[in-house]
Amino acid sequence: MKTVRIVLWAVVLVVAAVLGWLSYEMTRPRDTATSGPFGVPFTLVAQDGKPITQAAFAGKPTALFFGFTHCPEVCPTTLFELNGWLEKVDPDGTKLQAYFVTVDPERDTPEILGQYVANVSKRITGISGPVDEVMEMVKGYRVYSKKIPLDEAKPDGDYTMDHTASVFLLDAKGDFTGTIAYGENPDVAVKKLENLSKG
Repeated sequence: MKTVRIVLWAVVLVVAAVLGWLSYEMTRPRDTATSGPFGVPFTLVAQDGKPITQAAFAGKPTALFFGFTHCPEVCPTTLFELNGWLEKVDPDGTKLQAYFVTVDPERDTPEILGQYVANVSKRITGISGPVDEVMEMVKGYRVYSKKIPLDEAKPDGDYTMDHTASVFLLDAKGDFTGTIAYGENPDVAVKKLENLSKG
């Protein structure tokens, strides 16, 4: 009987230690490795053909959207809505900036991206570049993207892209502050951008 009690007490102590450790891990401040600007360093190409780096996302709050020019609905809708919200919140264009990063650099050259974005907005800048470097940046910003063949029998044929459909919001330091979801209530989206513009 004494042995059983000792074993039970040992189990209780182990469980208490595990719970204590979990509590500490969940509440302790994150180390400095997780602080700082969102995403990863990159050197890509803006729609005007000029180099662009992660430094572009600092100095002014940023709305950042990832998509592609062959997108049938989500991308053109989001860009159109984002442009309208920007015009409403920051009509002079002095408080906020916005970027559209392709997840399909095989087809979306800087020139094609520039023509596409220009049809919707003068406030949003397209970003493309070499395929490997663009996709490394996309992954570094924790964006999901996947090539989907339009015909399963022809995996190397025409395709579409499945991708994250949210607009990422970054403050003037480049830190992540939240998202605007696809289909977000327009009033909520505008409020988020108003709050972002004050940061």
